[in-house]
Amino acid sequence: MELAMIGLGKMGGNMARRLRADEHRVVGYDLNQELTMAMAAEVGLTGAESMETAIDALEARPRVVWLMVPAGGPVQSSVEALLRMLESGDIVVDGGNSNYRDTMKRGKVLAQQRIHYVDVGTSGGVWGLENGYSMMVGGDDEAVDHLRPALETLAPGPNKGWGHVGPCGAGHFVKMVHNGIEYGLMEAYAEGFEIMGAKKEFSLNLHQVAEIWRYGSVVRSWLLDLAARALEEDPGLSHIRGWVDDSGEGRWTVKEAIDLDVPAPIISLSLMARFVSRQEESFAAKLLAALRHQFGGHDVRAIVVEQTTLESSE
Repeated sequence: MELAMIGLGKMGGNMARRLRADEHRVVGYDLNQELTMAMAAEVGLTGAESMETAIDALEARPRVVWLMVPAGGPVQSSVEALLRMLESGDIVVDGGNSNYRDTMKRGKVLAQQRIHYVDVGTSGGVWGLENGYSMMVGGDDEAVDHLRPALETLAPGPNKGWGHVGPCGAGHFVKMVHNGIEYGLMEAYAEGFEIMGAKKEFSLNLHQVAEIWRYGSVVRSWLLDLAARALEEDPGLSHIRGWVDDSGEGRWTVKEAIDLDVPAPIISLSLMARFVSRQEESFAAKLLAALRHQFGGHDVRAIVVEQTTLESSE
């Protein structure tokens, strides 16, 4: 099939590569024109100088425009621009990690012009090119059926790793919860390996343990495979600072759990752990230490301030 891929970064670029390898026609556009031209030379996609020229280059009807741009403002401005370029029956795909509530609003606006809006929650990261992407698809049946050839190419297999999960917004909702679960799994692995590393008397080889667990263990997973790889490259993780970002999906999942009265302590605490990782010095921890000293006389560890003696030149 034929589509325009808007955004050729790590995810969009690799998706374009996978589509071209299966002989789909791809018109590519990225704000970085050097990247667009490099991709055109590498995989034979049709490079476009603007979003408008990318749309004009599409020959098949309905036209399909696949957005792989950052959530929030970039998606919103892209959708607003496409409203002026597309016509009834065309299909817009948001393959990023947009908030599902924003997706539903955009879908309603596009539907007023009879333009289909399909949300594809996409997982797989930089490994998607080789292994295929897990895709959670939301939208109406007609649009999703039209996209099937591309979805089957991008997925790990034609009938695995992807699915039409519901109406517009459902794909991003399922991907949001997926990422919340991911937070909890990552935090459990991180805590477990730290406990083993702290047991100095056993001198455990953490990479060895990860390799053992990868086969036959009930905790085996792709995340464990990646942990084993990281520990093999740098056993003490000495080149990595313990500062963990979050892209928003964990926050949205926790908020949704609160709104739905669903207890989600593991996902919530894993999100809080990421916040803790960003603190150079925790005021809360300082206050805890001060309170223990106040009521029980427990020792506190004082901050040592180095004093510099200034000698007069006179």
